[in-house]
Amino acid sequence: QVQLVESGGGSVQAGGSLRISCAASGYTVTSNNMGWFRQAPGKEREGVAAIVADGSTKYADSVKGRFTISLDNAKNTLYLQMNSLKPEDTAMYYCAAAIGYGVPWYGALSNNRYNIWGQGTQVAVSS
Repeated sequence: QVQLVESGGGSVQAGGSLRISCAASGYTVTSNNMGWFRQAPGKEREGVAAIVADGSTKYADSVKGRFTISLDNAKNTLYLQMNSLKPEDTAMYYCAAAIGYGVPWYGALSNNRYNIWGQGTQVAVSS
C-alpha cells in the first residue's frame, strides 16, 4: 500500500525556518513527480513546490528564494526547507505524488496532477 506521511511542522516566529518531511512507503520515489501543497483556513489548496521526473523544480512565486524542495532517494523522503517564513505561510502542508504517470513541469503545481496525498502537517508562523 502506497503511503505518504508528513512530519516536521510546528510553530515558528516570522523570519524563522522549518524543514518538513514526507516519508514514502510502498513505492520508490526515484521517479520524482512529487510536490508540496498547502491550504490555509478558508482558502483553496495551492501548489508550493514540486520536483518532476528530470529533476527540475518549480516553485510558487510567493515562496521563490525562500523554500527549497529536495528528494533523498536513499531515505525515500521528500523535504521542504522553508526559510524566512512569513505569517502568510501559515497553513496545513501536504505532500503529493504522481504514481504511474509523469507530471509535466508546467503543470507541476496543479492539484489534479497527483494521485497520492499525505495527511498533512501544520505550520504556524507568528508575527
